[in-house]
Amino acid sequence: FFIGKIFKILNAIFFPILVVSLTFALIISPPDYLQGEAVRIMYVHVPAAWIALACYSVMLISSLGNYIFKIKNLFIINKSLAPIGLLFTSLAVITGSIWGRPTWGTWLALDARLISMLVLMFFYLLFIFITKFIENESTSNRLSSYTIILGSINLPIIKFSVDWWNTLHQTSSINVIGKVTIDKSMLLPLSLMLLAFLIYCAMIFLMKFKTEIIK
Repeated sequence: FFIGKIFKILNAIFFPILVVSLTFALIISPPDYLQGEAVRIMYVHVPAAWIALACYSVMLISSLGNYIFKIKNLFIINKSLAPIGLLFTSLAVITGSIWGRPTWGTWLALDARLISMLVLMFFYLLFIFITKFIENESTSNRLSSYTIILGSINLPIIKFSVDWWNTLHQTSSINVIGKVTIDKSMLLPLSLMLLAFLIYCAMIFLMKFKTEIIK
C-alpha cells in the first residue's frame, strides 16, 4: 500500500516536470559558443552518467551490508536497481557517442572515460546474469555481492579518469567540492533533467522492488 501511494504521487508529478525540463533543455537554454546546438545532448548524457554511478554506489553499500549483516532486503534492492543502472549506463555511452561525433570527429574513441563506462556496463550485466541464471539464492546472493564489490574499483577510475590521463573527454564542470564552471543558463535545465530522470528511476525502482517482494 505504501509503495503504491508513493508511486501514484511520483507518477502525477513526473510528466509536468519532464515537460518543463525538456522545454528548458531544448528551447530556452542557449547554444554553446563552440559546440552550438550539439551541447543539448549534455542534458541527457550528464544526468544519465550521474545516475549510472549513483545506482552502482548504492548497490555497493547494499552489497557490503548484505555481505556483513545478511539482510535479504538489501539483495532485493540491488536486484531492483541493477536494470536501472544498466539502462542509464547504456544511455550515457550512446549519447556520449552521439555527442562525440560533432565534437571529436568520431563516434567511438579509445577514451579513458568511455572505456571505464563500458567496464561499468559489464559489471551491471554480470550482476544481472548471476541473479538471473544461478538458481541457488545463497550462491547468487554471495557471487553478486562479490561482483559489485569488485566492480567498485572502477568508480574512482570513472570519476578521475579525465584528471589522471590526457583524454578527449572534457574535465568536470560541476564539482560537489570545488568550483562550478558551467553557466547558470545551462545549469538550471541540467538540474531539471536530473530531477526528471530521478523521478523516473524512483518509479521504475518501486515497481521492480514490489515485484521482487511478491516473488
